Amino acid sequence: MKTFPLPSTLLPLLVFLLLGLFRPSASLRPIRDRPSVVTSATWSDENALFKRDEAELNPYYWNITGIYRGTWRFMGPANGSSKFVDSSGFQGVSVLELLSKPSKLQGVHYVTGSITFQDLFDNEREHARLRIEGVYVWPFRQLRMVANSGGDGPFPEEEYFRSNPYHLLGMFSNQVYPDPLKGNNGEKNALTKELEKYCNVEIAAKVSRISASQIEGEHDKYRFEGLTEAPALDSDGECFTPILLNASSINVDVYYNKAVNYTLMVTFISFLQVLLHIRQMEHSNSQFGASKVSLIMIGQQAIMDAYLCLLHLAAGVVVESLFNAFATAAFFKFVVFSIFEMRYFLAIWKATRPASSSENWEVMRRELSVLYSRFYGILVGGILVTYELRVFLRAIVFLAYSFWVPQIVTNIIKDTRKPLHPQYILGMSATRLAIPLYVFGCPSNFLRIEADKWWCICLTVFVAVQASILLVQHYFGSRCFIPRQILPEKYCYHRKVESNSQATDCVICMASIDLSRRYDYMVTPCEHLFHSGCLQRWMDIKMECPTCRRSLPPA
Repeated sequence: MKTFPLPSTLLPLLVFLLLGLFRPSASLRPIRDRPSVVTSATWSDENALFKRDEAELNPYYWNITGIYRGTWRFMGPANGSSKFVDSSGFQGVSVLELLSKPSKLQGVHYVTGSITFQDLFDNEREHARLRIEGVYVWPFRQLRMVANSGGDGPFPEEEYFRSNPYHLLGMFSNQVYPDPLKGNNGEKNALTKELEKYCNVEIAAKVSRISASQIEGEHDKYRFEGLTEAPALDSDGECFTPILLNASSINVDVYYNKAVNYTLMVTFISFLQVLLHIRQMEHSNSQFGASKVSLIMIGQQAIMDAYLCLLHLAAGVVVESLFNAFATAAFFKFVVFSIFEMRYFLAIWKATRPASSSENWEVMRRELSVLYSRFYGILVGGILVTYELRVFLRAIVFLAYSFWVPQIVTNIIKDTRKPLHPQYILGMSATRLAIPLYVFGCPSNFLRIEADKWWCICLTVFVAVQASILLVQHYFGSRCFIPRQILPEKYCYHRKVESNSQATDCVICMASIDLSRRYDYMVTPCEHLFHSGCLQRWMDIKMECPTCRRSLPPA
């Protein structure tokens, strides 16, 4: 915005108006404060003021740039609006975004920004967001601002507001903006245009400091207490009843530290998941071992990591000052998703598909293309569904964390033995719970999402039950908890064999077999005998008879 130097004769007049030495107009009533050395001082006592309050003053008092979040409420019992009679809200959330710059007048800063009134109209999804500008007289902690009706372009200093990390909250939670403001590139919505067309919005506020000892925090916070009035431009009435404002500052340094600590946690978790995937791939390094793992289970986890990669990358792009931290977390999630999980996904698919010696490369490539199309189709479709049903985000996350269920069902259907390593089951369950428990369970999370203790407990119990079932299947059999009456008839490898004088050797270990102890040996349907331990280890690799290569039923 182009500025013009003020004549020297107007400077004293401006000072008197700012300090309220003249009687304030009826449309702008400054907040009355209790008498203090600050409010009783005159402009000529500025040097004395510095000496008296030097211990209390800090750079904040002459630079109020930042984000302030608080509440608004009407002074009267109802809104006496002459222009917006459908304003049925009585109180709500207010958000101020301010950028302060020093002016040529000592002790006075020029302030621009925006103020958002949420829940002002119950029948509208739009929030009232106004551009504001004014002055801040920092020796007296007084802020005077009016709505800026200059054109329909984007809000002033939009680059600054977009780079502010607090805007990340508006993308991932409803703590700041429950619904996105309508319009692109910072354009005003219809409600904002109506307010600027008919109303002369004026704000008078007092800035005060709240020490860390009063709020039991690590850093001081700063508060606006003020009054907002809006006389109509074309009548003697008011657009709405005077509004009381209360807003506290957001400590950006604390937010930065929390966000960086979160990305470090995600990076460490991703590194652990890489190690767990390596351990599991070693556990099922044969074709038969890979065929026992559920393709849906690995695919579901790969989609979850792909979403996390995209979310962290988008957060880094939006918040430029935190790009390195979020990009690092996104990179490690990309490594887990694209290198390890997709590689394991293809190995399982190859192990489960029927082999054919006459099959050519074209057929295999066509089937692989169909597999990729389905996978990425589900990935993109999940993004669209999540966006449309974002109100039910907790339910969607809860459903996504049923990733062990496909493996449990596969174990029961195929009666597979030990498809997953116990370390993989426990490690993946714990690491995957870390992010949702932080976001929805930590009271001081950087997204400022309200903690939901019972939801976190339910999610933890849900994942723990799935992991427990897998561990029971691992140690006691895939169908151990299913009644025998409903199970199909199963071949018995420990059937009794008549002993004879001829010695019987195990072809796996080449040692003799003691037929007097029934459970020390196993008999295949093709009447070949082996040590129980030898044949069980053999069947973990392939379900074929070591002697005649016939297929073996599940043990």
